[in-house]
Amino acid sequence: MAFNSKSKKPPVMSSPSAPCTTRSSLFFILIFTVPFLFLLHTSRSTSSLCTPFASTNVNPWSGDLRTAQFAWNRLPLTQLQPPPIRLKIAVFSRKWPLGTAPGGMERHAYTLHNALARRGHQIHVFTSPLDDGKDTHPDETPTAANSPRIHCHEGEAGKWRYNKAYELFEEENQRQPFDVIHSESVALPHWLARNLNNLAVSWHGIALESLESSIYQDLTRKPGEPMSPAFNTSLYGVVPKVLNEIRFFHNYAHHVAISDSCGEMLRDVYQIPTKRVHVILNGVDETGFGNDLSLGLDLRSKIGVPKNGSLVFGVAGRLVKDKGHPLLYEAFSKLIKKHPDQNVYLVVAGSGPWEQRYKELGNRVLVLGSMTPSQLKAFYNAIDIFVNPTLRPQGLDLTLMEAMMSGKPVMASRFPSIKGSIVVNDELGFMFAPNVESLLEALEEAVREGPKRLAQRGKACQEYAASMFTATKMALAYERLFLCIKNHTFCVYP
Repeated sequence: MAFNSKSKKPPVMSSPSAPCTTRSSLFFILIFTVPFLFLLHTSRSTSSLCTPFASTNVNPWSGDLRTAQFAWNRLPLTQLQPPPIRLKIAVFSRKWPLGTAPGGMERHAYTLHNALARRGHQIHVFTSPLDDGKDTHPDETPTAANSPRIHCHEGEAGKWRYNKAYELFEEENQRQPFDVIHSESVALPHWLARNLNNLAVSWHGIALESLESSIYQDLTRKPGEPMSPAFNTSLYGVVPKVLNEIRFFHNYAHHVAISDSCGEMLRDVYQIPTKRVHVILNGVDETGFGNDLSLGLDLRSKIGVPKNGSLVFGVAGRLVKDKGHPLLYEAFSKLIKKHPDQNVYLVVAGSGPWEQRYKELGNRVLVLGSMTPSQLKAFYNAIDIFVNPTLRPQGLDLTLMEAMMSGKPVMASRFPSIKGSIVVNDELGFMFAPNVESLLEALEEAVREGPKRLAQRGKACQEYAASMFTATKMALAYERLFLCIKNHTFCVYP
């Protein structure tokens, strides 16, 4: 999706004197972060809809969708074909994937708007030049039937220039006004968005969550290891950025949070009125992931997992610190040393700084490098349980949804976003505090249960994922929101 490079770099404020740096940083943490963490860990008022398979256990919900404080994915939305109104939708995305493995936000935008285009809506994507080695102009962009029309502004490939993209938008808007405008994060700055009443912005991560992520990453320091100067300095930028966000977020007419906890923060901390905050969880292409035993066995044989292997853990994504790889590296290292008789394996799909470190653990760790979505299908089918040790509370990793869609239980950091939207009950997997000791305990519990019990959990995961995390369900939820923005009669459900 649209990669927000600028918004993720906190501005650095100069310190008046070096000796005050640490004390000032701790002061910021005490006055701002501690109340925030208290808010996240207090008991949450959740609807009875916020449990898996709830449609069979509770009365159907009805009312004004704008007042709903749970994920719209939980509603049994009807897939009418064609939709009641064919909308003209403008999409602002910093990047649009073309022939390469996209990042999380890019995958979200691509999956969502291709699904909406297939439903008959007219999708116009305003983005940076495509990195395809060609000089692509808006009127020359090839457009297949039922697919988004891509408008690339001029300039360097992959370099986002919102002003140029907005000029293209205004030209198209004059020809025929857009019904709805969708911005992926701050692809469309707030000073341009504030006058657009038909605009919705999807938040894939906010500065308040980034601050918490930085704290969790620093807590992975070993005893006696000094605090990173970069971390200490960054606190001076991120806190003002949070305050700035709280002020300018009000300029967006509608906010889409991709987790229940993010929606709660937008309402309670960022003080956005309830009727302007809508929770719609991400979805993945349901046709690309599923059970395929032979595919998994073939990959196991190819990468060298012996037939007598007792359990296979798997992890996928960028192998970087904020994804929690320091935790998994240490925890799995301790597991195989503490239980040398247990023939367990860890399969790593991804690339990054921790790739070589994993290889140092010996033949119990198999590093496969980056994988395409089609290759990931085999990866998920080859493992017994998927591990996500992320140190980033913001957003929801698509890998968790892909693993569950493939019939695999998950093991994940106990963050409000994951606990409230993914691992919503104990049958779906394991949760651990973001530290080595807690993760090691979870790994040991999975080993004790064994593949047969984990497979039972995996069936529950697949059932829940099919009801919540499909691209179809995500597209229907966004479609209903866009219809509601266009005409308030569509805000009443059912």
